[in-house]
Amino acid sequence: MIVVLCPGQGAQTPGFFSPWLELPDFKAAIEQMQSASGIDLIKHGTLSDADTIRDTAIAQPLIVSAGIATAAALFGSAGAHAAGVAGVAGHSVGEITAAAISGVFDSATAINFVKKRGEAMASAAAIEHTSMAAIVGGEQSVIEESLRALDLEPANYNGGGQIVAAGAASAIAELQANAPAGSRVIPLQVAGAFHTRYMQPAVAELSDFATQTEPKDPVTKLWTNAGGVEITSGTQFVELLVKQVSNPVRWDLCMAAMLEAGVTGLIEVAPAGTLVGLAKRSMPGIEAVAVKTPENIEAALSLINNHR
Repeated sequence: MIVVLCPGQGAQTPGFFSPWLELPDFKAAIEQMQSASGIDLIKHGTLSDADTIRDTAIAQPLIVSAGIATAAALFGSAGAHAAGVAGVAGHSVGEITAAAISGVFDSATAINFVKKRGEAMASAAAIEHTSMAAIVGGEQSVIEESLRALDLEPANYNGGGQIVAAGAASAIAELQANAPAGSRVIPLQVAGAFHTRYMQPAVAELSDFATQTEPKDPVTKLWTNAGGVEITSGTQFVELLVKQVSNPVRWDLCMAAMLEAGVTGLIEVAPAGTLVGLAKRSMPGIEAVAVKTPENIEAALSLINNHR
């Protein structure tokens, strides 16, 4: 069983669109989403510098559009399901990419949903000086106790001994200076404390916007970051997308659920690499392809053919 993985914020680098725009299906998908959203995706994906594409309002649409366009280049107009993909899962903002690949959203709805999400989260992040840091190693219970003591929150449970903490920037600095026993703390270059209470203003904005969408039920298996369970209702998935903005990403539970469902192969769409890296630690023995460049397409399609 093949599952497509859709990465979240932090996986993109300046100019990462450039080799992809030579593929007609990728370019057509980007142009369609650019027209639907009014965001200059091609400019930001080729010419914009690191500081520009780190801006939440730009980073999130870039990541989602890249994933959707990669799927178009991989699977064509027939879609992932027809190509032999059995399931889809996204990490954080990658859940919107997953919604599009699984048929819950069309690409225009997906890009406008993520546009609103990015703008709302950027506005919420500007209210207070907050940040995030990855904690690698250590006992989960010890880490959680350390976070509570600093009034920080676990934003991501990424599996493989990695938890991402979020909250006040001063508390993140203190966490880095006094790492929990057996762990190391790596500060992240992000605009704010995503997936925490600091994002509540964004939840309210996105909730209003979500009522304007008309989601369909997924045509593949689709897992949610909210507990790692499979969701069969498009309406329910959208409700969870909204709530997830201020709640922790349980990617560890998503990977466990995929294993339980019988996954045998993973394909991560662009900007790829992060989720395949996590899978190597938490899903050992599962074949995986990170589609980082067009040169990886053949390997991804071969993986599907070998796991039918």
